[in-house]
Amino acid sequence: MNDILIWALLFVAVSILIAALLVLKTLKIYVQQSLNPTYFATEEEREKHRIAQEQLEAEQPEKKSLWTWLLGLRPLSEEKDLVMEHKFDGIAELDNPTPAWFMVLFYGTIIFAAGYMINYHVIGWGKSQEQEYAAELQQAEEDRIALLQKPGGGGANKINENNVEVSTDKAVLQAGGALFKNVCSPCHGEHGEGIVGPNLTDDYWLHGGTIKDIFKTIKYGVPEKGMIAWEKSMNSKQISDIASYIMSIKGSNPPGAKAPQGKKE
Repeated sequence: MNDILIWALLFVAVSILIAALLVLKTLKIYVQQSLNPTYFATEEEREKHRIAQEQLEAEQPEKKSLWTWLLGLRPLSEEKDLVMEHKFDGIAELDNPTPAWFMVLFYGTIIFAAGYMINYHVIGWGKSQEQEYAAELQQAEEDRIALLQKPGGGGANKINENNVEVSTDKAVLQAGGALFKNVCSPCHGEHGEGIVGPNLTDDYWLHGGTIKDIFKTIKYGVPEKGMIAWEKSMNSKQISDIASYIMSIKGSNPPGAKAPQGKKE
């Protein structure tokens, strides 16, 4: 019951406040009209005012917008001022100026050309196309070498028998040697001297002795001679490390080396 009474009193208070504001507004208008009464013009006076306004607007020059200025457009009212003196077959030519955007573009290209020449051919701050091309080739070669030598997955699977290269990096040879002892020594000996498989330290090779040949032999194997393909067990980086290690032990002449097999290279 108390809640209903409170809401009723609140509603009455708000209503009284609104009514008071309306009364104050009415009193304000009454005072203003008493001091400065509004003058209502007749129909004739309103017409005269309209005609005067139209004449005033006609006498004022037309203001050009930014779009009109950029396109170099002129209003039709100025067409008589653009007519050139000569005519042909009753046709007059208008002397339209070149649009502002075209002039900005034209002078801009001149400024750009001057800056380009000074930068590339006078001061030499910028690189020419030939210099940029040479720098990009050098950077690409450095990136390729870094990718091939990067351990792990980054560039490991991008090495193949066509782009593999011999590495003399100590870390690479150490990793290749560890892999060789784990997977290759049962057939080729701990030092590559040859057991079941051929000797890998001499100059004689059954399937080629270049880095690409060795990589290919390890990757695809020689099934008819009992050597398995290691591409499913090792990634390309690991195969490349083993191939580089095998290249590094050429001529090491380990004890108990097996007799030469294959062709001399």
